[in-house]
Amino acid sequence: MSQTSDDLDARGRGYDARLLRRLLGYLRPYRWLTGAAVTLLLSQSILALIGPRLTEHALDVAVPRHDLGLLTLLAGLYLGTLVADFVVEYGGTLLTTYIGQRVMYDLRMEIFGHLQRLSISYFDRHPVGRLMTRVTSDVETLNELFSSGVVTIFGDAFTLVAIMGMMLAIDWRLALVTFAVIPLVWLTARIFRRRVREAFSDIRVRLARLNAFLQERLSGMRVVQLFGREEDMARRFGALNREHLEAHLRSITVYAVFFPAVEVLTAIAMALLLWYGGLRTLHGTLTVGVLAAFIQYTRRFFQPLQDLSEKFNLLQSAMASSERVFALLDEPVTVREPERPAPLPRPVRGAVRFEHVWFRYSPSGPWVLCDVSFTALPGQTIALVGHTGAGKTTIVNLLLRFYDPDRGRITVDGVDIRELSTADLRSIIGFVQQDLFLFTGDILHNLTLDAPIAADAARLAARRVGADRFIERLPSMYHHVLGERGRSLSVGERQLLSFARALALDPKILVLDEATSSVDAEAEAQIQRAIAELMAGRTSLVVAHRLSTVLHADEILVLHHGEIRERGSHRELLAQRGLYERLYQLQLRGQEERKIA
Repeated sequence: MSQTSDDLDARGRGYDARLLRRLLGYLRPYRWLTGAAVTLLLSQSILALIGPRLTEHALDVAVPRHDLGLLTLLAGLYLGTLVADFVVEYGGTLLTTYIGQRVMYDLRMEIFGHLQRLSISYFDRHPVGRLMTRVTSDVETLNELFSSGVVTIFGDAFTLVAIMGMMLAIDWRLALVTFAVIPLVWLTARIFRRRVREAFSDIRVRLARLNAFLQERLSGMRVVQLFGREEDMARRFGALNREHLEAHLRSITVYAVFFPAVEVLTAIAMALLLWYGGLRTLHGTLTVGVLAAFIQYTRRFFQPLQDLSEKFNLLQSAMASSERVFALLDEPVTVREPERPAPLPRPVRGAVRFEHVWFRYSPSGPWVLCDVSFTALPGQTIALVGHTGAGKTTIVNLLLRFYDPDRGRITVDGVDIRELSTADLRSIIGFVQQDLFLFTGDILHNLTLDAPIAADAARLAARRVGADRFIERLPSMYHHVLGERGRSLSVGERQLLSFARALALDPKILVLDEATSSVDAEAEAQIQRAIAELMAGRTSLVVAHRLSTVLHADEILVLHHGEIRERGSHRELLAQRGLYERLYQLQLRGQEERKIA
């Protein structure tokens, strides 16, 4: 099986200084909080040095002298250091967690904002489930890096250096005995990091596949149930879920070996320390207090070593996640906003002109539109007809600037739409799709999408297209809450809402993409009456499969393989006895056959 982009991303370099610098850049707005967190962690490291020295003084001075007052004072100081350590650790944890959450919030906002600027072609190529993994799981990994990794590494490193310095200062020979197992700890950590990086990479890959599969199948559940593919889907999901489980179990196995191995090495260091320190104590060259202090230092010495190994692994995982996140953020915006947008001429007329437009979806792909030119003036209705794949919807996508043409230009009122801001361009276009996307929320929200549109204007638009007939039958009428994508409504009802949504904006240009293909005859007749009224003074572009809906268009463009082969009125095109006439006869024959059946 070929590797996906997720596979390749997940198995990238374990450490990348460039990526790390870019990640640390997100700490810049919180540099004072980060400095405070580092200060607290350094304070915690210093506090870790005090307890063993107090133990040494108690055993070597207070106990031999039977000085109860000194012993009580040392015990009180020891307790005080524990309380101070608790307070400092609590404050440090709060600060680092807060920093991590703020960075995660900023990063998610940046990703979401960038996703909204990307062209539609990007979403055609990338499954939604994998993009969801970027915004959720990958960002969460980076949150762990900021809250538990980057800042705390300074504390662990300082603790290690401080303890090593203190041990060498007290007794360098005992210190060397303790450090004897460090090469073994380093080797164990190195093996652990490599194995756990592989396991974590596998987890990320499996999770991305699982999310992509789940999102697609849940969105298409009606099709799955219609064709009785539940068992097959469950089997495929089970295989993906099992791969994800096995990847997790591999990481657990690695952890289950590493931590006991470090504990064993710590125990070996302690045994060596007790043996060598005990011999020197018996010979009178070492005090019991120094030995007790070394035992405590040894325990505290191996804890940061273990933490650093785990945090280095966290860094490896964050590198893989950051590579994927930054690959998304670095995805170029192909439909760019102009640096200085040109204003729309006032008043806006809505005259649309395509001038020798060529377009293809990929640089090496076939041309989808070839030298397309036409003009749609205010008050005119231009219809686009042709076989599936002829380029009708592509013309609409170019006008809405979901894509930019490779050659030629498109103008509105004489201004190239690439010179307009997309917000200005789309604010004057009412677009009615064949398959309306409805959001979770009430009907009024779906009509206005929280745009500055008066509720009365939205209700009037619904009434003019006949959507009020079914809305007023609903329990809460315009405040009736729809489920996901409005699936509680019929396809025809959703299309009526789409009409009302477009007309509520009072657009200068009306674009209908197979807009009446799924409504019944009565609803279509009502919509056609509304269209006739609302098209007055507006530029209208109609993509139609049913030729009966465009008989009265001012001009019909017949597309074939991306070219305009014929143009004219319905009567003129029939007289040419070409492509249009054949399309018309095929539809007429199909209607007659359905009537006979």
